[in-house]
Amino acid sequence: MSIYLDIIWFLNFSFDLLLLLLTAIALKRKIKKYRIVLAALLGSSIVIMLFTPLSLFASHPFGKMFVSVLMVWIAFGFKRFRFFVQSLLTFYFVTFLVGGGMIGVHYFLQSEMSYLNGVLMTNSTGFGHPISWIFVIVGFPMLWIFSRNRIEGLETKKIHFEQLVNVTIKVDECELTLRGLVDSGNQLYDPITKSPVMIIDTLKASHFIPEPLVNQAIQEDVMESLSNNEQSHPWEHRIRIIPYRVVGSENKFLLGFKPDEVVIETKDEKIKVQKTIVGLNRTKLSSEDEYECIIHPKMLQGHVMEQVS
Repeated sequence: MSIYLDIIWFLNFSFDLLLLLLTAIALKRKIKKYRIVLAALLGSSIVIMLFTPLSLFASHPFGKMFVSVLMVWIAFGFKRFRFFVQSLLTFYFVTFLVGGGMIGVHYFLQSEMSYLNGVLMTNSTGFGHPISWIFVIVGFPMLWIFSRNRIEGLETKKIHFEQLVNVTIKVDECELTLRGLVDSGNQLYDPITKSPVMIIDTLKASHFIPEPLVNQAIQEDVMESLSNNEQSHPWEHRIRIIPYRVVGSENKFLLGFKPDEVVIETKDEKIKVQKTIVGLNRTKLSSEDEYECIIHPKMLQGHVMEQVS
């Protein structure tokens, strides 16, 4: 069997470089390109060591761990111990993530790929079967891109999860509990009372809201629906009309009501809000049903009822 050491070295150098870049993306770290390149050169040097008297060191797990520690130190530096350990563990995580994906796809497609002392190689005769090399050269970047997108997606989900709260709306003797998203982009106020406006999915709360009010709220033209409606309901004195503007369109109106109070339960505390308007949105707020209402950030400045331990 012929081994093309230069091709194998370049392959592993490219992989180490991309793994370090993915680690930087996951950690949101600013990087210096030359440090990443130097770290990748060190990591790929294991390929050369396997054909020298240092082969025992290069193939031993402690040897590989030592090299990986040096790689992370060169790429990201050592500002403090926690900073360094976080970088190292994240590097291992993305390595196992992408490497595991490669192995999984390999066994699924039965492509000709193997590991020799921890070094990725293709095998067949001489240079390697063209299909196996296409798999490695194309498959790894595709898995890298997929992993990067998943990491960024998880970060977005984490941010959204940290902004999710439980919301209880109280009207007379009735209560409605919804999952809410605290959105700093919601700057909607009642023009008369200057009360912050939270927005709920009308259809999700249809069992709580009087039917005539639901029918009015889901109409395209709120003002017309109000003028044409002749049905009375017990919430008539609570109804509010909130004007708003969407980019590229004329002024529109949102139908809402004044609750007795709203209680917001975050991870740390319960907050009572009495000065607010509940806007009735006629379309679905979350395509994945992660939340049923959007909370105005000013509502979090209400009276704290209790601290949640």
